[in-house]
Amino acid sequence: MAKCLVCGSEYESFINFGKQPVANRFIPPGEYESEYFFEMKVGFCEHCKMVQLENQPEREEMFNETYAFYSSTSEYMKKHFQKFAESIKNKYCTTENPFVVEMGSNDGIMMQNFKNWNMRHLGVEPSKNVAEVARSKGINTINEFFSEELAQKIIAEYGQADAFLSANVMCHIPYIHSIGAGIAMLLKPKGVLCFEDPYICEVIDKTSYDQIYDEHVFLFSVMSVSAAFERHGLEVIDCEYQITHGGSMRYTLGHKGQHQISENVKKQLEYEKKMGIDKLETYQQFAKNVENSKNQLLELLTSLKKEGKRVVGYGATSKSTTVLNYCGIGPEFIDFISDTTPIKQGKVTPGTHIPVRPYEEFSNDMPEYALLFAWNHKDEIMAKEDDFKTQKGKWITYIPEVHIFE
Repeated sequence: MAKCLVCGSEYESFINFGKQPVANRFIPPGEYESEYFFEMKVGFCEHCKMVQLENQPEREEMFNETYAFYSSTSEYMKKHFQKFAESIKNKYCTTENPFVVEMGSNDGIMMQNFKNWNMRHLGVEPSKNVAEVARSKGINTINEFFSEELAQKIIAEYGQADAFLSANVMCHIPYIHSIGAGIAMLLKPKGVLCFEDPYICEVIDKTSYDQIYDEHVFLFSVMSVSAAFERHGLEVIDCEYQITHGGSMRYTLGHKGQHQISENVKKQLEYEKKMGIDKLETYQQFAKNVENSKNQLLELLTSLKKEGKRVVGYGATSKSTTVLNYCGIGPEFIDFISDTTPIKQGKVTPGTHIPVRPYEEFSNDMPEYALLFAWNHKDEIMAKEDDFKTQKGKWITYIPEVHIFE
């Protein structure tokens, strides 16, 4: 049995996705010999209520100079992070000369707001290529992994922080207690930790199993976040649902007893109890739903192939790696995947080796069907794909169930 990364209790996995590659490592065609795979099992700890990967690749395998995700490619996310930053500035940056730190700051999509307000800020980004993009914009960024040791260095140079932020990053980190200890040390007495990540209740409700991949070592709830950080003297003081990434939760924590706790926390804990996220049976049923989704998607793609229909993927996302490898979907089903990210174009998908091509190849020769991997950006995508609709193109999605829509 595996041991929980949060509390050390033994737990059993409830689903096994088989051999999975590094989700965001798109590789040149033919360079398959050195491709890294790991067995991706997911378990639930009944003691602290944490959902977690049983194994995860070393962090250097996932976050390095070839990391293929740039946050600023989405206009919607730029606006989202601007609002996030404004909320932090107005609520928590009320001291003289405030200081804000972000862990996993990527290309500076959040930190650029604090820079523009002439506020003291520091982005901590382990992937060299995206950190360099942030620095080129004049955003104060260091190329390191955050830890308790780094927190001490930051305090020595800048002093304590009013706010410590992260977005879609906290769930990446297995050594969460080093992070918790570092944050508790770094925050001022009234300082806050504010982070958002995919929400386990949404994953269960939508059977969005593609939220599970190598980077996402944890899937959080208010219950499990409380359990993880309470041993570092931090408590959840607020939680706010976000529509981003297919359903996320923003958690705000502070030093115990230093802030009034929002009514939102009580309401969300009641909702989680109602959803049964504190019970193993809930996850066992989720596993059955995932298998059904896999079978339905394969049945649909096989049927379209027999009819001679052309299917192209839309969005070479990290999430698509789980779906493609778990379902065994390769170039025999999908001609190519269209993506606007230059670093991915001309490469192939991890594990399944489907070509990734520029968006223009999709728009210039539209297929009959597009498999929507970037489903969490559906509204943004539909707003710009009138031509595909005019051409009678049809969309395939697998969230919350496998179906075709126009």
